[in-house]
Amino acid sequence: MNKFNHILFRVQWDLSNDMSYMLGQCDATIKVLTEIPMEPDYRRQLLNVSLIKGAQSTTAIEGNTLSEEEIVTIQKGKDLPPSKVYQQKEVQNIIEAFNALLLEVVIDNKDQLITPEFILRLHKMVGQNLGEHFNAIPGKFRGHNVTVGKYRGPDYKDVIPMIQKLCDWMKTEFHYEQGQNYINTVIQAIVLHVYIAWIHPFGDGNGRTARLIEFYILLRAGNPDFASHLLSNFYNETRSEYYRHLDNSTKTGNLNEFLKYAIQGYRDGLYHIVDIVQTNQIEISWTNYIYNVFKSKKITGKTEEVNKRRRNLIISLPIGSRFNLKNITKVSVEIALTYNNLSERTTNRDIQELINLDLLIENDDGTFSPNSIVLKNFIAKRKDKHDHA
Repeated sequence: MNKFNHILFRVQWDLSNDMSYMLGQCDATIKVLTEIPMEPDYRRQLLNVSLIKGAQSTTAIEGNTLSEEEIVTIQKGKDLPPSKVYQQKEVQNIIEAFNALLLEVVIDNKDQLITPEFILRLHKMVGQNLGEHFNAIPGKFRGHNVTVGKYRGPDYKDVIPMIQKLCDWMKTEFHYEQGQNYINTVIQAIVLHVYIAWIHPFGDGNGRTARLIEFYILLRAGNPDFASHLLSNFYNETRSEYYRHLDNSTKTGNLNEFLKYAIQGYRDGLYHIVDIVQTNQIEISWTNYIYNVFKSKKITGKTEEVNKRRRNLIISLPIGSRFNLKNITKVSVEIALTYNNLSERTTNRDIQELINLDLLIENDDGTFSPNSIVLKNFIAKRKDKHDHA
């Protein structure tokens, strides 16, 4: 059956210290992400953005040219021009597949082993209703030989036996039923992706199916839903490197380079999400700090209304932003309406009071910024790694 020296269904990699260390960093970061509370609206927004980005990335690798903005339009229930209808459907298929798997794994707590039937199901999700724009029968293994560039896939008669052997190997090598550890999860997701690319079991949609399986395995292992798309994003952002490493692994049969490349991209993607989540945490902490500052004041009579106005103004100013006297009260419609009927003297008095409260700072160029740097006083201190005794 197997005339391909690189498709051996056995361990063809040796985790280096660097790879093991990066996987440890990934594991620690996942634990942080799963324990940080987020505002429900922010979390939903983060998930929605991740699904859009994931769908855009996995289809872009295959030539889909839709932008993230166009995909947002699709998400809002609007159709794109007729010339882009098939690209719209490609993206919708991926988003629907993401949502179906999220529902099963995260909401219904159902998961399963990787089987030929499951792979076929994912392929059907990828290719449904694409008609002549999909060069395969959705949910069916190919019945013809294929060549991709210079690579000729295994004979079509070998596809089903190879896929069955791949699934059997996944079960015995990665021990999902016995309690899979985190390192095995990430390695399995990446290795299975490469093997789908090597076997090329479908006439079309192999890459999208492989990346959807990656998404599923990471999700099944407990990855946060908004972080399970990261490998697809990374492959798309480094497309030339993706194909180079895939080609090299095909020539050598060794997966070390591809694994190191994918693990590093996955880790960096997790770090980026941590930065995003931490930004939300800073915003929450800053808002709470503002409320505590105003709460500590003795509010009586008309002062309550005045302080509410000042508090709303400082809360409305985005962290890191700069404003001058002309636009500081135009940061939002609500703030603009509040200050529209007030005198310039009142506005200046409010700004000066916020400065006195150490909530607002005046920059060297005369602009004003939220003084969120005060939050550093509440962060645990540690020795700078560059300090020397």
